[in-house]
Amino acid sequence: MEEKQPLDRVARIQADWHRERPDLDVGPQGVIGRLHRLADRLTEELCLVYRRYGLSEGEFDVLCALRRAGEPYERAPGELAAHTMVTTGAMTKRIDRLERAGLVTRRRSRDDQRGRIVALTEPGRRLIDEAFTDHMRNERRLLDLLASTEAETLETLLTTWLSRMEDPSSPGGE
Repeated sequence: MEEKQPLDRVARIQADWHRERPDLDVGPQGVIGRLHRLADRLTEELCLVYRRYGLSEGEFDVLCALRRAGEPYERAPGELAAHTMVTTGAMTKRIDRLERAGLVTRRRSRDDQRGRIVALTEPGRRLIDEAFTDHMRNERRLLDLLASTEAETLETLLTTWLSRMEDPSSPGGE
């Protein structure tokens, strides 16, 4: 006889709702609730690495966006905001902090004197190269909690779901 696993937090919440509102289908909580809890846990685990380098999650994202730009490792603040999906106001605060830390510089754009360009400094490049290497090691550790076939299946499912949410006209989207 197969041993039944104890209920996790999401299953207990679903059971409570099923008892209180048997007229509702609480099945979606099984996926959405677990994804939400998993996202919170993953964020905690990822932030451990960022803090090791004296960075917040947002600052790490800015440095990564600059490093991914390739030499000379610079972008306009608006470009950085688009590459990190934050508002320009939030981007300004991140850039201010990174500039004070000597990890980035700001200068006027050669093309538009009103515009600014943010660039990685050499210490910033060295820091993000080291932090990103550590970050990838950490992500591997987290993903290795799954078998490789499970990770591949999950990536396929998440890619499909995300594409349908981002483009409702895609096949299967509403």
